[in-house]
Amino acid sequence: METKPPLPPFTAESAAQKVRMAEDAWNSRDPDRVVQVYTEDSRWRNRAEFPVGRQQIKEFLQRKWGRELDYRLIKELWAFTDHRIAVRFAYEWHDDTGHWFRSYGNENWEFNEYGLMQRRFASINDLPIKDGERLFHWPLGRRPDDHAGLTELGL
Repeated sequence: METKPPLPPFTAESAAQKVRMAEDAWNSRDPDRVVQVYTEDSRWRNRAEFPVGRQQIKEFLQRKWGRELDYRLIKELWAFTDHRIAVRFAYEWHDDTGHWFRSYGNENWEFNEYGLMQRRFASINDLPIKDGERLFHWPLGRRPDDHAGLTELGL
């Protein structure tokens, strides 16, 4: 069985590491990379979509990043237990007409003993913003280590 360290049971340090690794993967906007951290039968709730399994998750991500352009994400650890992690996040993106949004949300993650996510429940709200209100300005890809996180940005 493949493993995706850090493995449960989580500590504050390993949970924060897992969150940053997830943020980095999502900021790659590469569905093939992102789906590798989920179990083959992973179950999601994301707004009104309920993908099950890596293939449906991959198709979901392809649609998502096809319409959420110039996507930049910050995740922050909220809480954790032995095999669960709660995350809050915000991301900025624009649609194909150039309108910008900041999407806020919370995720609850559940992992198997191999460190693969078997359940992801997300609640997300979108806020239209003006270009001048954007806070995430790093080049596309991984957020630089010296870039402020959600708490530091007042989000």
